[in-house]
Amino acid sequence: MGELGDTQLARMGSEPGLVAAVDQHAAVLRDAIPLDRETLGDYLLGFLDELRHRGWAFTGEPAELDAAALRLTAVCWLARELGFLNDELPA
Repeated sequence: MGELGDTQLARMGSEPGLVAAVDQHAAVLRDAIPLDRETLGDYLLGFLDELRHRGWAFTGEPAELDAAALRLTAVCWLARELGFLNDELPA
């Protein structure tokens, strides 16, 4: 999941504002794409390619959570919640 995902998911346990912002991005994804492993992975790769093209980089600073960082956190959160990170699909 990487530095951004691990760091931000850990922060979600203590920051309700972050949870709300990530949930909004997750809702957009739920409405926009099928949430299966392949489609979510393809979405993530395309999103990361566009971010690289634009020169975006995660600084690691919590105060600098922009829309891109929130969207990436939402993808990580969805992947974890759907069981895509450990090959254990939810019941």
